[in-house]
Amino acid sequence: MPIKKIIDVTEKVFLVTIALFTVGAMLQEVMLLIEQRSVALKDLLLMFIYAEVLGMLGAFYSSHRIPITIPLVIAMTALSRLIILQGKDGDPSILLYESGAILMIAIACWVISKIQDRD
Repeated sequence: MPIKKIIDVTEKVFLVTIALFTVGAMLQEVMLLIEQRSVALKDLLLMFIYAEVLGMLGAFYSSHRIPITIPLVIAMTALSRLIILQGKDGDPSILLYESGAILMIAIACWVISKIQDRD
C-alpha cells in the first residue's frame, strides 16, 4: 500500500474519531443540562463550539479543505466563553487581552473575506 494511501486512510479515521467524540461530548453536555434543569450562556457557547467543529469536519469532507474562517470563529467563541467563565472577579487585564484577541481574530476574518471576494 503506498504511503499516500496510508496517510489518507489514517486522516479519515482520525476525522471520524473527532466527529464521534464531538457528538459524544455534546450528548454529555445535553444530559448534564437536563439533569441541572438550567442552561447558561456558557453552555450555549460550548454547544456552538461543538457544532462548529462538526461543521468544519463536514466542510473538509465536502471540499477536502478546511476554510480558515471556521477555526477562527471557533477561537472567537472559545475566547468569548472564557470571558464569560472568568466573571467579575477576574483580573481586568486578562479581559483586555482576551477581548483584544477576539478583535484581532475578527479583523483577520474580515481581511480574509475581502481577499476571497476579490478572487
